[in-house]
Amino acid sequence: MSELTRFLGDTPFRVFLKLVVVSFLAGIAMSFFGWSPYDIFYQLRDFVVQIWNMGFKAIDRFVGYFILGAAVVIPAFVVLRLLSYRR
Repeated sequence: MSELTRFLGDTPFRVFLKLVVVSFLAGIAMSFFGWSPYDIFYQLRDFVVQIWNMGFKAIDRFVGYFILGAAVVIPAFVVLRLLSYRR
């Protein structure tokens, strides 16, 4: 088995034929749905931007929860340490 055949997973001609068939079927499906490669690119870009924005919202929410919890936990910790210091 040659390096190229091992890399491709099959003979180059068979891989070429498979790619031609799959490309043709993908073209038919994209034409049926009215998609273009640009539409797919823009949808992917919008998806990444939404994930990016959700990530920062999640960080903002985490920081808000952290501050809210710290407003209760830190004073309670200080009070408990002061009470146990007297012993």
